[in-house]
Amino acid sequence: MELLSWLKFVSLCFILVVFGLRIMVLLWWRPRRIEEHFSRQGIKGPPYRFFIGNVKELVGMMIKASSQTMPSSCHNILPRVLPFYHHWKKNLCLVCDGDQNLRLFIKTIIFSFGGRKWAHHRKIITPTFHMENLKLLIPVMATSMVDMMDKWSAMSSDSGEVEIEVSECFRTLTEDIITRTAFGSSYEDGKAIFRLQAQQMLFVAEAFQKASDSSSPSSITVNDIVEECKSFFFAGNQTTSNLLTRRCKAQDADMILNESLRLYPPTVATIRRSRTDVELGGTKVPRGTELLIPILAVHHDQTLWGNDSNEFNPARFAEGVARAAKHPVAFIPFGLGVRMCIGQNLALLQAKLALAIMLQRFSFKMAATYQHAPTVLMLLYPQYGAPVIFQRLPQDQGS
Repeated sequence: MELLSWLKFVSLCFILVVFGLRIMVLLWWRPRRIEEHFSRQGIKGPPYRFFIGNVKELVGMMIKASSQTMPSSCHNILPRVLPFYHHWKKNLCLVCDGDQNLRLFIKTIIFSFGGRKWAHHRKIITPTFHMENLKLLIPVMATSMVDMMDKWSAMSSDSGEVEIEVSECFRTLTEDIITRTAFGSSYEDGKAIFRLQAQQMLFVAEAFQKASDSSSPSSITVNDIVEECKSFFFAGNQTTSNLLTRRCKAQDADMILNESLRLYPPTVATIRRSRTDVELGGTKVPRGTELLIPILAVHHDQTLWGNDSNEFNPARFAEGVARAAKHPVAFIPFGLGVRMCIGQNLALLQAKLALAIMLQRFSFKMAATYQHAPTVLMLLYPQYGAPVIFQRLPQDQGS
């Protein structure tokens, strides 16, 4: 019995030692090794802190940046939305120059969702999102949009004017469309799911903010946050509602929407992990390195878009997306490559249809109470909402 107890004790100690070593490798040795690897290549940044990394500085910058609003005419939102990237980019930026390096970069990164499993799921659902199939859903989508317009008309005053907080309305609209088109039910039937999604998003954001408190470290990681954003409901709902919230002017729908997505991409950044050792832009990137792809920064880069990169200029898309910038893939609001957002066509179709129906019945302008404060809670959204004044057009006054 004593020998058996001793063996159990030794086994337990061995397991604890192995577990402790793995934790040290994961939380100390590997991060420091990667830090030193890039430091030798001239890429430096804030020092790594055991367990919490740079979360405290990152969250502190975001809280400070979000404490002030911006002029409504200013579209230079990078310092407010991604302050840590704006502050650290000179030392941390890894640039992939030229098509060859960019293609190599795309082949080298992989999303945390398993390759074969992802490919299987993608193959199953891809046909649903072909444009010809989506066009069959237009009557269903139009019904939801007309219902929303009717409610706005009913809410308007005798003069035909009404103020609407559109970010909330468009969120409800896209939730209704998703539940109708995907499941054949109404928004009321799917409302509980969306409320749980919104609650989950708040819980994750709260946990992330608590991680900045060094006195109560959190085990949440960047991957944990990325995982929270994989839901079809969440991605489809937020992307389309944010797009509708951002621009309500009509000249050429494609150019207007593309320029809105350039200045205010719903997903401001994404994270990928290299699956092999690779050299990019003259920098050696070891396997397993997590790479931040700052979509918002790419969309506002003057070297790609010109000196007016922070101005709203839909005409830059007059010759199509590929020729809008100095690089053919500088416009990536829905991602890039085989893992591009599968709901891209659905989101754009919804936005165009909503704008077309809206413009037939209303003219509109931003309300005086609007505060320009774009910020991130998983995705880009207006921190204080987006109140808009709608005026019914003469042909709609009698309806």
